[in-house]
Amino acid sequence: MLSAEELTIVLLSLKVAACCVCVLLLPAIGMAWVLARKRFWGHALLDALVHLPMVLPPVVLGYMLLVLLGRRGWIGARLYEQFHLQLTFHWWGAVIASAVMAFPLMVRAIRQALVQVNPLLEQAAQTLGATPLKVFFTISLPLAYHGVLTGAILAFSRSLGEFGATITFAGNLEGETRTLPLAIYSLTQSPDGDAAALRLVVLSILVSVIALLVSQWLEQRLLRKQQ
Repeated sequence: MLSAEELTIVLLSLKVAACCVCVLLLPAIGMAWVLARKRFWGHALLDALVHLPMVLPPVVLGYMLLVLLGRRGWIGARLYEQFHLQLTFHWWGAVIASAVMAFPLMVRAIRQALVQVNPLLEQAAQTLGATPLKVFFTISLPLAYHGVLTGAILAFSRSLGEFGATITFAGNLEGETRTLPLAIYSLTQSPDGDAAALRLVVLSILVSVIALLVSQWLEQRLLRKQQ
């Protein structure tokens, strides 16, 4: 059984992961559509920037967030002066850190789904008088909804496993930013924390496996519908 402290860690991790998906959903859909449907100068560079978090060390991205959004950062200082909003050492900082790391995964899943949507259907709707926005919400997005669901699950799973960017930007505060990976790290540094760390490790593995299985099921279902 989980203790009250461990339950708090699990609930905080789930809250951060859920908020991460909500924060990413609209930006990821928009970016995926741009990369899937538009061709312009700098397209390859934009694509590379979107996928940069997948190849950079998470600590580097956490430091970049600290420089930008920290209390003395370029943007963070103005946020604190104008709105008294501090993202570091706050659970919303953990949301932002995990969102930056999960963004490429969600964009890739949605983009692949949008690429598989037949453009002739969109063109036919436009010839009948539908606006591009209406075409997107009534044809493109419904046909690519499996990609959206898959991307959301992958982002949720990535957020649950995020460590480097979170600890660098949001810190490791008990009850505030100490998510599952950070709690496991803290317990491994404690002489009597092995048993609790093992319980959290098993729980993390179970949640991640379930999320990946659901993602694979959605992808297979999408392929069956297209055949």
